[in-house]
Amino acid sequence: MAANSRVTIAAHALAWLELARRRGRPTLTSGEVAASVGTHPVIVRRSLGDLRRAGLVVARRGTGAGFALARPAEAITLLDVFDAVEAEPLLGLHAAEPDQRCPVGAGIRPVLTGVYDEATAAFRAVLAGRTVAGVLEEILS
Repeated sequence: MAANSRVTIAAHALAWLELARRRGRPTLTSGEVAASVGTHPVIVRRSLGDLRRAGLVVARRGTGAGFALARPAEAITLLDVFDAVEAEPLLGLHAAEPDQRCPVGAGIRPVLTGVYDEATAAFRAVLAGRTVAGVLEEILS
């Protein structure tokens, strides 16, 4: 199973938008962001669209068209980014109902649900404690 890179692409885009802002460029086009990410602009536009719907970026039209952060990078957590672009749960259960006559099949879902809930809470807590500004600072150090 391939790893999902949607959060990474979105975090990269936000960090690049913040660095551009610090360097006097209030907006970047999706093409400029895509060049930094190393992916096709359509992928970046999809990600930026998710971020816009979540209120993390704004899209500007006309002169100076492009994307910009909607709020300070210090106020955007990686949990905000995750919630904006990742609709799937972190960990999932069987797609089909396991055999309830089997002792493992009958008990696996309740046990793993508890484990997965605990793991997801820890994961979300780590992301909530990190900001886009903090990520950028680590990149630049």
